[in-house]
This record gives sequence, structure tokens and C-alpha cells, in this order.
Amino acid sequence: MIGKILDVGSHKTLTGGLWFYIVTLTLLVGISTTLVHFLGMVGVVDSTGTFFGGGEIHTLIGTVFTLLVSGLILTSRNLTSDIFSVLLVAVGVYFTYTTSVMIGLIPIALLTTLKK
Repeated sequence: MIGKILDVGSHKTLTGGLWFYIVTLTLLVGISTTLVHFLGMVGVVDSTGTFFGGGEIHTLIGTVFTLLVSGLILTSRNLTSDIFSVLLVAVGVYFTYTTSVMIGLIPIALLTTLKK
């Protein structure tokens, strides 16, 4: 079931896009928290903050995650030549870096609802 929700190559309805947003955000929270905890144990980072507080390292991990997921969507659906799709990715990555990961994933979830 989660594999069907996370399938980046398929066209989703608005409800499917909402579920894609929820599942990718949940995955990102888990990955980011685990990675930052591990980096803190190793001694790479000292003060991390919380994921929802928008710590610096969480923001960087979220930005990379958003860029990877949106890149997978663009390449698997052959939308790399569509300027609107590329602009949606740029807006999503910009919002992720400047505002919040939760806001930055909204344009990426909308990208899954676009037809080829």
C-alpha cells in the first residue's frame, strides 16, 4: 500500500497527492531525526534543534530530500522538458529552504497530480 502511494511515476488524484504528501513528510521526519541523532552521536553536529523547529541541519536534509523526490518525479514521468513542472520543483525547493519543509512539499505533491 505504501509502495503504491510513493510511486512517483503514476498520476495521482487530489486525494492521492494528499496521501503522498503525508507519507513523504512522515518518511522525512523519520530519516532526518535518525540521521541527525546519528551525526550527533558521532560528533559531527553539536546543537541540532528539532525537526519542526526548523534547525539548520534538518533544513538542509529536508531540502536535499525535496530535491531528490522532485527529481525522481520529473525523470520518471518525463516532465523535464515541461517548464511549469520545473518551476514547481524550483518553488518547492525554495520554500523548503527558506520557509519550512512542510510548505515546500506542497508543490511537490501537486506535481504528482499533473498529467503528462
